[in-house]
Formats: sequence, structure tokens, C-alpha cells
Amino acid sequence: MSDIPANTTARVHGVGVGPGDPELLTLKAVRVIRAAPVLAWPVVEGEDSLARRIAAPHLHGGHREIAIPLPLRRDGAGVDRAYGRAADEIDGHLRAGRGVAVLCLGDPLFYGSFARLGEKLAARWPVEIVPGVCAPLAAGAATGLGTILGSGSYMVLPGTLADDALEARLRLADAAAIIKVGRHADRIRRLLERLDLADRAVHVRNATLPDQHIRPLAALPPGPVDYFSLILIPGRRDAF
Repeated sequence: MSDIPANTTARVHGVGVGPGDPELLTLKAVRVIRAAPVLAWPVVEGEDSLARRIAAPHLHGGHREIAIPLPLRRDGAGVDRAYGRAADEIDGHLRAGRGVAVLCLGDPLFYGSFARLGEKLAARWPVEIVPGVCAPLAAGAATGLGTILGSGSYMVLPGTLADDALEARLRLADAAAIIKVGRHADRIRRLLERLDLADRAVHVRNATLPDQHIRPLAALPPGPVDYFSLILIPGRRDAF
């Protein structure tokens, strides 16, 4: 960080804005967002930014704003180039003395969008993380099925894992949340049926948003599910 302009106090904040409900932002997140001269957020090309919409009730209209367009196809090289361009643009604001808050769904570092951008910026500038409520915790609260007690174990698993890897981890957990379900929904359901976990599994879509939808996994129609979906597998009470 030796090339940072002398006497600057500008810094980067990676701010978790939670899963959807604007009231779930922390007090610190609201304070940092309101104080930031510049706001930035990632958005898939051609789509609206949910992170920006969540933060909107807390904005005062005086911010400069940077939308970080990500390619529709999330290939590693394309995403890395997009974050590289964003880091250069953010760097320009920081050199001018303007702090930047990057809005991130859920928590910035919990399968969050900030990790790659934060790595690039941390090589040049001070970076501070403001944690946020992540989707598995929000879904657990919405369903009342997020209880973990005593020595019980809880795993958060990406549905993109191969069946054998997913099965091995589920066998070790007393309770679990499977995220990144999307186009893997049917495959995951077949696996949970084989492991005798499907009957107590619950599908949650858009947790904490106005169109939140909760239903037993058995009632989920075949086919892909929305991106903001997850499957909760509550633990048995005798496991804790």
C-alpha cells in the first residue's frame, strides 16, 4: 500500500446488506452506507440489483454510484476481468479521497460477491468488512427450523457439489442448508430421498422478501428453481 496518497483517510467497506429485508441491515451497515461518498454493487448484465434495492431505503441521494456489470455466463476469466475494471474505477475514487462502500447480498465473505473484488483492492487500500445476515440463517428464522443446540453440527453446502461429495458431508451433519440449488434441484432431491432426508427437508425461496415462499421439498415441482432458493434439512431433536 506504499503508493496510497499521503494523508488520505479513504477506505473500502464491503457491506453485507442481508438476504432481502431492508430492516435486517445492521446499524453499522446503515451508518457506513449513509456516510460513503461512493456506492458500488455487482449486477448481472441486463438485470436489476437486489443489493441496491435492499439498501435503497437507507440512501440519501447524494452518493456517486458504480454498477459493476458481471457477465451472464459466470466463467472465471470474464468475472475476474469485470472485477479488475471495477477495482480500477474504485481506485480512482479512493485516490480522490472518496471512500467506497461495496454493497453485497447476505454477508460479503460468505459465498459473497465481495471476495474477488476485495482481494484486488486490499493490495492497494485499507479494506473493512461489515458482516451481514446470510440466507441460511434468514431461512432458518423464517421457517423456525434453524435450531442448533449443544454439540449439534450444522453444514452449509453448495448444491454444485457432486453427489458423492454432497452425500459424504450430509452424513456428517446433524442439520444442513443446501445453497446454489438452481438447476441441480432434481438431482439434489433424488439424493436426499436416497438418504431418507427428503421427508424433513424444506425448500425456501426469497427468504425475507415480500414474495418469500416456503414449502416441503416433496411439494416442489420438478425442474430448476430460482437462484435465490435453498433447501433446509433440520436436525432431529435427539441429535443435539
